[in-house]
Amino acid sequence: MKTQLTIILIKLLLLISLRAEASAEQEIVIVVNKNNPIEKVTHRQLIDMYMGKYLAFPNGHMAITLDYRKEHPLRSVFFKALTGRSISQINAYWSRVKFSGKASPPQAYPSTEAIIDKVITTPSAIAYLPASAVTDELKVVYRFVQ
Repeated sequence: MKTQLTIILIKLLLLISLRAEASAEQEIVIVVNKNNPIEKVTHRQLIDMYMGKYLAFPNGHMAITLDYRKEHPLRSVFFKALTGRSISQINAYWSRVKFSGKASPPQAYPSTEAIIDKVITTPSAIAYLPASAVTDELKVVYRFVQ
């Protein structure tokens, strides 16, 4: 019984490791609805939007930032690329900011498909996705250089 449990634990750890590695290798892009007039955003603008400091696109129109739920592996890759901070630092930041009432974190979704659906139906939405998930209904406005 102990041997079986050890084997299961090793397989689980290997699976988690491979999943995180696969996520780290994906190119991440920032997308908006194809009808959104924004053509590009800067790295600084993304930091301000995703850290709750500024809630509008460069043209002044309201932006709805979308995020993955806390457990999604792409989330840690994205925030590390965006801010240079670990996901635990990002979570701690949002805990402080929410408690102070200064801002609210981006809306969280469970999957890439859910985020794509929201961007397609919400012209003011902005989100990050794996580049491989981009469809004709989306417009890429930023690419993270790897």
